[in-house]
Amino acid sequence: MHPSIVPVILSGGIGTRLWPLSRVLRPKQLLPLTSDKSLLQETVLRTTGARFQSPLVLCNDEHRFMIAEQCRALGVAAGSIVLEPEGRNTAPAAVVAALLALERHNDALVLILPSDHTIGDLDAFYRVVDIATAAALEGALVTFGVVPHRPEIGYGYVRRGTALDGIDGCFRIAEFVEKPTVEAATDYVTSGDFYWNSGMFLLPAEAFLKEVERLKPEMLLLCRRAIENASTDLDFIRLAAEPFSAVEDVSIDYAIMEHTDKGAVVPASIGWSDVGSWSTLWEISPHDEDGNAISGDVITLDARNCYIRSEGTLVATIGTEDLVIVATEDAVLVARKDRDQDVKAIVAKVAAAGRSEHHVPLQVYRPWGWYHNIHRGPRFQVKEIVVKPGERLSAQMHHHRAEHWIVVSGTAEVTKDNQAFFITENQSTYIPHTTRHSLANPGKIPLKMIEVQSGAYLGEDDIVRYQDLYGRAPGDPEQR
Repeated sequence: MHPSIVPVILSGGIGTRLWPLSRVLRPKQLLPLTSDKSLLQETVLRTTGARFQSPLVLCNDEHRFMIAEQCRALGVAAGSIVLEPEGRNTAPAAVVAALLALERHNDALVLILPSDHTIGDLDAFYRVVDIATAAALEGALVTFGVVPHRPEIGYGYVRRGTALDGIDGCFRIAEFVEKPTVEAATDYVTSGDFYWNSGMFLLPAEAFLKEVERLKPEMLLLCRRAIENASTDLDFIRLAAEPFSAVEDVSIDYAIMEHTDKGAVVPASIGWSDVGSWSTLWEISPHDEDGNAISGDVITLDARNCYIRSEGTLVATIGTEDLVIVATEDAVLVARKDRDQDVKAIVAKVAAAGRSEHHVPLQVYRPWGWYHNIHRGPRFQVKEIVVKPGERLSAQMHHHRAEHWIVVSGTAEVTKDNQAFFITENQSTYIPHTTRHSLANPGKIPLKMIEVQSGAYLGEDDIVRYQDLYGRAPGDPEQR
């Protein structure tokens, strides 16, 4: 009989170091950075099969529909998508996951996986999961220590102690070490006793919660209350805001692993990367004969060791070396590879300037489909709108803008005030401001439209929502 391993996928980050591709409303884990699937989807896919139960996904409110859609696109039903009222770090997330897993499986082991990691060797990954499972069944709280191949100062380290009795390939944890100096990191790699702290864990839920009760009783109490008072929102579990927001903001390492005598580490050579920067993405990407990692519409002349990515427009470079060049439709980043950790600082400057390029991508996903910002000028903007078959936008009204809808393909069911009618390809309709209206796709193919907005104020928060299929409140950030 297989133990009940419940994958727990943590998807709360916003990945500012991969700007301009990663945005607050579409962070790096939801992007296809290393394949045609997003990092989240790759994480979900490697936790399918006989070893695993359905995954739990913990995320924030703004990303819930995108995550649900990406899981559905894989044909993988998430066991639950749990919405955190605010990010409180990995320890509270692990506690909530362990409590929920025990409700379904009294022998649950929770496999904690960040959603933004890549693993190149899946067979090796499953081997270390099997080793960790054997240790967890004996009551160990197991972390995966990535075998380092260079002196890295951007990661914390785990030092192994004595071997765990009866389990080959597993060791007691001697200590956790903060991000070291270059000299210390070099010594760590040379010694062979230190591993990169991957942030991945396999925890026997019951034993883990007993340690939480011993070390952080208030955290356990508040997490229980957050679950007991949670609400169900469509396919989502919405944790109660008041108790969860009062939980200490702390990692599993600081809260539990550094203080327990049950900690163990499994050394892992699994082709792991946390995709934490553009230079990291350059390292794990295929290179041309000049050491360049190129994605999209790019032409180079005498380029060496660059990461060059275009999300649309042609990017041409001459005589570039050791640079990161990333072009999206609305922003371009050019940086030395050895300065890519400063991308976070430039994002802060973009935000401080009152701009939106750090927050909203041009293509914005909604539960009914998506819209793409094509062009914006004084008192007008143009969008492409795609509505999935059978889906409907909320009944709504705008105070400050009027809208012209032109159908490119499919059939639109339009309601204006009390009048309902259909428009099809090459037909259009006009929605005056202050008019109650709704839009639906009654057909079998996607509805594609061009929307031209005009008015004194065009913000997405100019909305009065009357009725919504997706449980969104009038002030919900998932507008429309």
